Amino acid sequence: MNTKLFIIILGLILAPTFVTAQDDNCLTCHQDFEDEDSGPSHLITRDIHFQKGLGCADCHGGDRSLDDMDDVRESRGWRGVPTHLEVPDFCARCHSDANYMHEHNPSLPTDQLAKFKTSIHGQRLFNDRDDKAANCASCHGSHQIADARTPHSNTHPLNLPQTCANCHADTTHMAGYNIPTDQFENYTASVHGKALFERNDLGAPVCNDCHGNHGAAPPGMTSVSHVCGNCHAIEAELFDASPHRAAFEENDFPMCETCHSNHLIEEPFDQMVGNREPSLCVNCHDEDDGTQGLAIAAAMSLAVEKLANAHNEARLALDDAITKGMMTTDEEFRFKEVQQTLIATRTQVHAFALDTILAMADEGYNKAMEVRANSGALIDEWSFRRQGLGLATLFITLVVVALWTYIRRLEE
Repeated sequence: MNTKLFIIILGLILAPTFVTAQDDNCLTCHQDFEDEDSGPSHLITRDIHFQKGLGCADCHGGDRSLDDMDDVRESRGWRGVPTHLEVPDFCARCHSDANYMHEHNPSLPTDQLAKFKTSIHGQRLFNDRDDKAANCASCHGSHQIADARTPHSNTHPLNLPQTCANCHADTTHMAGYNIPTDQFENYTASVHGKALFERNDLGAPVCNDCHGNHGAAPPGMTSVSHVCGNCHAIEAELFDASPHRAAFEENDFPMCETCHSNHLIEEPFDQMVGNREPSLCVNCHDEDDGTQGLAIAAAMSLAVEKLANAHNEARLALDDAITKGMMTTDEEFRFKEVQQTLIATRTQVHAFALDTILAMADEGYNKAMEVRANSGALIDEWSFRRQGLGLATLFITLVVVALWTYIRRLEE
């Protein structure tokens, strides 16, 4: 009885797939002559639309029950294969219909076409009739579209940079657009790219996190700080209140990109601030510019360097005490405070407020020195215990030898 019930339930679950395959003569015919690896009729079986019960005719139109291709092309609703320029409207027939999408996936937005028309891709496609501009299929594919959350999807975070690079890193394809083609190469070498590709950190920003997806556009001078600020909120807030904000706006400098670049963003290091190379401050400031820029930068650099060195010394002393098996719980908590203070001080550099940085650095330095001193005391205690243990062991050994000698004499 249980077996029969299982077969009935399994049949009900798989019925839509069987019915689709059986009634869809598009698949039956095309699968006979199309390549198993690249043919649309084979690829579509892995497509999210097909998995949701949609078939060829739902996009291309026509009567899927007919056997003859010519009859299908002449049947009602036949749309065929859209041109490159027609693809956005072709997809929007469903994806812009809120009622239709609600039946299949209510979580998906229905404004993709409207956003796409505002993007540089959409403007070139619709306004300039540029058939090299990206359309829906350029990013999502056509017959193998997958949910963006699945690892094999073109738009999954691990794959999206390469998806964009398929066009933007192709010098032949991008000829005439007067934009670089090294974005993917630079991104791969950046701190963001390394986090994504080397550590599989899906929280690392990819192309669409900064540029948008359907409304893709290059961030302008006024928006780049807001784009970076979506993740780096504290740095953006500090910079916004700093004296550099007005100077950057006056000179049309992008807020974050001026110091950190855009695609080739390196991991920050303390020497980026100071009065000599490799400091970035020297790119704008010099000794005779009428400001205290380099002097302030040098003071900030020394304060951060002093705190960083104290942090490292405390870390070494604490690690030594931990390795020796001493009770270091209190010092580990104190050291976490030192770490947080160092991070906060480095972040505070974006405000360019010297007094605040000096106060924070001094506070962190004092805590680090306390951790180093206390850890050193624990190490001294460990050394004293070892010496005591050594002396005790020697004394006990001498007593044992003396007793053994005394017993031997009594026996003689």
